[in-house]
Amino acid sequence: MATTPDTTDISIPEVEIIEQVPHHEGVAPYISFDKVSKSFGDLVVLDQVSFYVNPGETLCILGRSGVGKSVSLQNIMGFLKPDSGRIYVAGEEIGHYTEEQMQHIRRKVTMVFQNGALFDSLTVGENVAFPLRERDQLADDQITQIVNGLLEMVGVSGMTDLLPSDLSTGMKRSVAIARALSAQPEAILYDEPTTMVDPLIAHLLGDLIQKLKYQLRLTSIVVTHDMRFAERLADRVLFLHQGKAHFFGTMDEMKASSDPVLRQFLELDALVLPA
Repeated sequence: MATTPDTTDISIPEVEIIEQVPHHEGVAPYISFDKVSKSFGDLVVLDQVSFYVNPGETLCILGRSGVGKSVSLQNIMGFLKPDSGRIYVAGEEIGHYTEEQMQHIRRKVTMVFQNGALFDSLTVGENVAFPLRERDQLADDQITQIVNGLLEMVGVSGMTDLLPSDLSTGMKRSVAIARALSAQPEAILYDEPTTMVDPLIAHLLGDLIQKLKYQLRLTSIVVTHDMRFAERLADRVLFLHQGKAHFFGTMDEMKASSDPVLRQFLELDALVLPA
């Protein structure tokens, strides 16, 4: 099986992928929740949740299973609608957007799912090229150049002709990130990117997400259960507990907090994965 190369020395391909997102103090958040609530029957998943992500920043959403981490991402993408509250993306309130209106938002914000959500019948190269071909604006040789550059950047060059079934879970996620980038987004949402991958691949995925943050200035939200992963990536952390935004701030502030719920979460995490 092919070995995923270390991404730390991979340079951005010469082809311009996206226009860099400027980041200045005092700018409006790129994504924000304002007292957002979401229930499924009697189950309250999000209860008056508020948070924001500035342009070019990375927010990590932490919390135990079933607290609404992935539901938050699905609300941003418009796959779910809030029961109340307001959601803003790129300066637009999207809570009640139609599916047609959401297509405009999804050209700016894309999501990398846990399973990669690749097209099983398409090769790796065809998967990454799919958003480019949908635009119908580039010649085949330009598409090939961009696809090859993206696959190199995410550490899976040379796998263009493989099918998703030929790839490991970590490689599928790398290809999914390359496909997300080919859509030229301003923001990427990652749903548990390190679930079911070994520590080496998790480290490489962390390197890649950091690289995208610093070199492309992408705005990112990362749902994760992995505290070490969050420590490396997060500008701010949102900790969800019992449907509420129990904590929102920096990782240092979270680790210094005396709040009993946060202390219990951090102490249990340290037992599972000692520093």
